[in-house]
Amino acid sequence: MSKKKITKLLIGTNNKGKLREIKSLLPKNIKIYSTSKFKLNSPIENGTTFRENSLIKSKYFSNKTGFTCLADDSGLEIDFLDKKPGIFSARWGGKHGDFTKAIRKVYVELNKKDKNWKSKKIKARFICALSISYLNKKIACVVGKVEGYLSSEPKGNNGFGYDPIFIPYKKIKTFGEMKPSQKYKIDHRYQAFKKLRKFL
Repeated sequence: MSKKKITKLLIGTNNKGKLREIKSLLPKNIKIYSTSKFKLNSPIENGTTFRENSLIKSKYFSNKTGFTCLADDSGLEIDFLDKKPGIFSARWGGKHGDFTKAIRKVYVELNKKDKNWKSKKIKARFICALSISYLNKKIACVVGKVEGYLSSEPKGNNGFGYDPIFIPYKKIKTFGEMKPSQKYKIDHRYQAFKKLRKFL
């Protein structure tokens, strides 16, 4: 069965940071639309995994617009906190997704567990599930991850979300300190995109 090439794609996110990063990874011949063009709110994410939530979003936005939709669900897992915040990463920032607040919550939770956590290497990973759906049909769903550890304080103003507190393995800078071009070559979204390319 020959696959029809995707020429138009809706990016199913209202997060400007994610939209910017996904746009930079997509082939230039694909015409990209954002949910803001359609003034769509995000759906309720009631899945139990990144994959499930990604598919909820891609199917929802595709059904609302009739476009093939690419959606991302991603977050930070911290081993010391039993893999929290995980799929609740954005929700730790409250109703308005304030990641300064979310980062503060990470440090509060770490302090509750161990006052001396800053002297330890706190393992963490970013996970990204990317899915493409057309109406209710799943075309693809892949997962990428990047392993690392937490910085004892936020560093850098680049990126978005938890980037200022995450240091990938074998690096000394947080994602927040890296230039976008450096981060985009190694992060979880890029790892997922490598698996997704054959569908585009």
